[in-house]
Amino acid sequence: MPRRLFEYDPPERFVAGTIGEPGSREFYLQASGFGRVTTVGLEKQQVAALAERVDELLDEVLRRTGGTAAVPAVAPAELEDDEPLELPVDEEFRVGTMALAWDADTDQVVVEAQEVGADDDEEPADEEDGPSLLRVRMSGGAARAFAKRAAALVASGRPPCPFCGLPLDPAGHVCPRANGYRR
Repeated sequence: MPRRLFEYDPPERFVAGTIGEPGSREFYLQASGFGRVTTVGLEKQQVAALAERVDELLDEVLRRTGGTAAVPAVAPAELEDDEPLELPVDEEFRVGTMALAWDADTDQVVVEAQEVGADDDEEPADEEDGPSLLRVRMSGGAARAFAKRAAALVASGRPPCPFCGLPLDPAGHVCPRANGYRR
């Protein structure tokens, strides 16, 4: 099958977002720019991992450059984006493998999200055949703003049970630490 490559260098907007109520939310990455919008679906854990790794990558870049890189220590307020996903949300593909890198030549973060079902041992490449790929290149400030929004999005779900840590439903849940009694 011919590869579909969705590339944004840089995007006008790159965000993580959800549709639905906590407990039954669908998670998405959405990139827009150049008169087009690309939306890919992924799991909550993937959003959490991506947000954490983006912050870790930027902190490492700052550490290695002695603070001389064009990377802010915190998300710039002017780059924060609290708007909902652009509608309609048409999922291009489900994300399986993600890759994250720092391009020192352009001082940009590179995020790649590859379609599920791809061979996990292969690295994303610009070959003619293969799984679909979303590639986003953005500044350090935009990456910090993305990570901040994504982390807040993950944290805004159902509160955890104080005993077992599993998510609480509005009606409570059967807590394994309480020998099956409802909490």
